[in-house]
Parts: sequence; structure tokens; C-alpha cells
Amino acid sequence: MNKFFPLTPRYRLDDESPWLKGIDPTRNYWIHINGEKTLTAVIPGLVVSSIDEFKQNIQKFQALESGAHIKIERALESCYICCISQNCYAVECYFNGLLVCHTFDKETLESLLMTSHPDWKCTPKDVELGQ
Repeated sequence: MNKFFPLTPRYRLDDESPWLKGIDPTRNYWIHINGEKTLTAVIPGLVVSSIDEFKQNIQKFQALESGAHIKIERALESCYICCISQNCYAVECYFNGLLVCHTFDKETLESLLMTSHPDWKCTPKDVELGQ
């Protein structure tokens, strides 16, 4: 049996093209799709109310195995994080009414999820993103 081998480009922290526009105060991730500044998607980020909930969600993410997923639920929308294979995760959300999968390596997606920590504050330049 052949192992699944994804060929989709992934967003990485060390990408040459700047794909992360910012993270707003409500923890939405604003990304330039494939580094294209004219195509900006907003991905609902994880929001928690306590350190224990933060730890539980990070541990759930870290325990994901190929084919498994977790759901991020927000008041107005939700999205899924799916483990495609080792070190490759897809975040499913809508862009212009169409379901789109954005792929990330584990380190990058984990870094984004870390912004759900109750003490996290966005940068001053990103405050305007959510308005």
C-alpha cells in the first residue's frame, strides 16, 4: 500500500513570501493566500477562556494523527484542522463562499494556535485588522 504523499505547498514560518498579514485581537489569522497580497483570507483562530482549556486544545492538536481532525468553533463561523500526514495539516475554511484548504507544517500551525493563550496580546499594527 502506498503512503499518502501531499504535493500541496505549505505555509511555513521560514517562507520567503510573506503570507501572514497579522493576527487580530479576536485571534483571527489574516493570511495572504500563497503570498499574494491581493488575496487575503481570514481564518478563525482558537479562542479559550482558561489556561486549562488552552493546554487541552494544544494537546489535542499535538495528538492528531493522519486522517484525524479537530474543530475550531467561533460565534459566527468555524473551521477544521485536519492532519493530512506527519508534519502537514490542512485548515478548512471559506474564502469567497468556497471551501478552501490552507496547508501548514506543524511548527507554523502550532505557533498560530499559541495565540489562543489567555495572556496573548496582538501587535499594535494588527489591532486595526479586526475592525
